[in-house]
Amino acid sequence: METIKRLFDIPYYQLKINPLDVMFSTKINGNWMPVSTQEFIDKVNATSRGLIAHGIGPGDKVGLVSSNRVEWNIMDIAIQQVGAIGVPIYPNISTKDYLYIFSDAGIKLCCTGTDELYDKINSIKNELPELKYLYAFDKKDGAPYWEEIAEKGGDIDQQQVEDRKAVIKNEDLATMIYTSGTTGNPKGVMLSHNNILSNVNACIPRIPAQKESKSLSFLPVCHVYERMLHYLYMRIGCSIYFAESLETIGDNIREVKPDIFTAVPRLIEKVYEKIIAKGDELTGIKRSLFFWAVSLGEEFELEGKSAWYNFKLGIARKLIFSKWKEALGGNVKAIASGAAALQPRLARIFMAAEIPILEGYGLTETSPVISVNCLINGVKFGTVGTIVDGVEVKIAEDGEILAKGPNVMMGYYNQPEKTNEVLEDDGWFHTGDIGELVDGKYLKITDRKKEIFKTSGGKYIIPQVMENKFKESRFIEQIMVIGEGRKHPAALIVPQYEFVKDWAKRKEIKLENDSNAALIANPQVIERIQQEVDTFNKHFGNYEQIKKFALLETEMGVDTGELTPTLKLKRKAILEIHKDKVEGIYSE
Repeated sequence: METIKRLFDIPYYQLKINPLDVMFSTKINGNWMPVSTQEFIDKVNATSRGLIAHGIGPGDKVGLVSSNRVEWNIMDIAIQQVGAIGVPIYPNISTKDYLYIFSDAGIKLCCTGTDELYDKINSIKNELPELKYLYAFDKKDGAPYWEEIAEKGGDIDQQQVEDRKAVIKNEDLATMIYTSGTTGNPKGVMLSHNNILSNVNACIPRIPAQKESKSLSFLPVCHVYERMLHYLYMRIGCSIYFAESLETIGDNIREVKPDIFTAVPRLIEKVYEKIIAKGDELTGIKRSLFFWAVSLGEEFELEGKSAWYNFKLGIARKLIFSKWKEALGGNVKAIASGAAALQPRLARIFMAAEIPILEGYGLTETSPVISVNCLINGVKFGTVGTIVDGVEVKIAEDGEILAKGPNVMMGYYNQPEKTNEVLEDDGWFHTGDIGELVDGKYLKITDRKKEIFKTSGGKYIIPQVMENKFKESRFIEQIMVIGEGRKHPAALIVPQYEFVKDWAKRKEIKLENDSNAALIANPQVIERIQQEVDTFNKHFGNYEQIKKFALLETEMGVDTGELTPTLKLKRKAILEIHKDKVEGIYSE
């Protein structure tokens, strides 16, 4: 078998072992436009020659600020081949963060996606003396088009690229990924070819995809999770289709009929909410059957259920869940979920519907996967599965998860003191997450070490566990448990506005107007959400229970600074943005 030592070896491996007519596919003007393996490699090499012509040398940093598209992948491999270091950057961060990352990394050349992104980076270019070249993937008046990179390499011999490739080693730095971070400036995580390749190889047995399978890509490829899977898909010969946008994701899934795609729990929650909303529209026996099937799903276990339960589940799958599968294209073998905790209830329901959600766990610093549920190695609801091959995990005395293996980062760029805080001399990496091993092999995450807090009474509160439970309520879209140093826990809650408005209409509740503000000011609405809080409080000890809450008028988002690009709560930022609400809760 062909040896793959560097990430850029993967496309050549595909060309030799399993060349594809559709390596990547993008929807342009209503049609899916494929790029074959050979076309991809040709464009990669032309771009590598162009980078050399631009004076990009080994160790130079090249930025990629774009959503998922084949141009991103071409640039990624082209950058690696010349010994430069790719720095993928989220397309939805603040100008302040762009300035910090570009300056810290010393980015010399950058490609951007949309017109808006080009203008955003171009507006700060004068503050970035090391940034010599800025290109756009989209054609835009006044902006250099990215294909000009390759055009400028016309006089460069391909042998120069081959010579560059020949000296690059498995253990060399391949990329720097800046963590989105919930606090402080982002840190540049340095990952080698071996870091990411080891994770690709460890995850291949865990992913139910093979040659000629189709994957749909819409999670940010600048995040190491989706990026690692892109390499994995290329390695096994799985075609990658790019979703147009999150708004069109449902249509794209039905068109592509993927075998696998990745998601974060927030997106799975939204898919589930839409399915349930469709069920709400049904009447009579159809509605009863729909919610009967959902209730069966909530009880699902992989084994140990009675013959009578399995008989009923077979009926539910035929009458109800088969339609869920059709809505996801009909071919989905698995949805890979990561980046945050998934509600175990949703994992059960989707598995009952024969749409397995394989929840995994990892960090940018671990390239990323440490563990993942797997249809072969075993699935246990409420856990993030078994540890992948080659990786070791141990639980420290304070409950923190420590990981060791070839996937653990080289360190943080320019921050040796930060590296030393999390990476021991013997290779053990401190994840910052609290967890335990269930049945001796299934890793369970209970919370972020830094997110656990104490009330003024000295009681520990684990917010993420509580938040996931409360989000089971159809009335609650988002929730953040608060109360550090306070007399009791409380919460900031974003109602599920579409559902709550429909509920208010059915109950003939008169509102001043149709606004969210009018809804959350209504005493009957507040009382109804209080009932939900009271119901879910019963799952927790008295000291953990939410005593008060405040309702937020708008959903927390990335653009408002309340969520990270992977949709995690930026807790300190949220407390600052909504400090009046917080003080209102505790001043009474």
